[in-house]
Amino acid sequence: MTHIRHWLALACLAGCAPLLAQTTSSYQTPTMYLQAGAGEDSSQALVLGVTLPWKSWSWPLGGGLVRGHWDLYAGAWSGRDLAQDRFHTAVIGAGPSLRWRGQQGASPWFLEAGTGLMVSHKHFYASDERMATRWNFASHIGLGMNWGPRQEHELSLRLQHASNASAKKPNPGVNFLLLRYAHAF
Repeated sequence: MTHIRHWLALACLAGCAPLLAQTTSSYQTPTMYLQAGAGEDSSQALVLGVTLPWKSWSWPLGGGLVRGHWDLYAGAWSGRDLAQDRFHTAVIGAGPSLRWRGQQGASPWFLEAGTGLMVSHKHFYASDERMATRWNFASHIGLGMNWGPRQEHELSLRLQHASNASAKKPNPGVNFLLLRYAHAF
């Protein structure tokens, strides 16, 4: 009977192992996010995306730790065309981002910067001009924080600029202020 109790106790502990593992930080796990915001000339953005962490890369910097991830997204932008009518276009994009966290990477707060390529279904209008290319660069800086038992919830405020880097004229570019909620999975 004692052996059965020992085996039951071991089985219970083994069954609890996944619960114990969930108390660790989710900073290095993929996330899914929803991002929305507004920009110049009544432009708006709504995006759904995922981040995929670079598991084997980090860089100590200033008492913190820089880590990277891939950011893949799809969504919709809207603005005003030359006739001032509401205009909508689908966008998809991908690119690398770097994220710095203080306290040797353990802080819930982070700073982020990234860039990438994006393509829109139709040419976008900004500053009363049609952007010359559907392929553009999208760069951002942001500030955010994580919370929850595993730090699985994330909220960030980001400034994003999209333009073709003067590859073709006109290149008015567009700037957005975006709020992002992400959840680790």
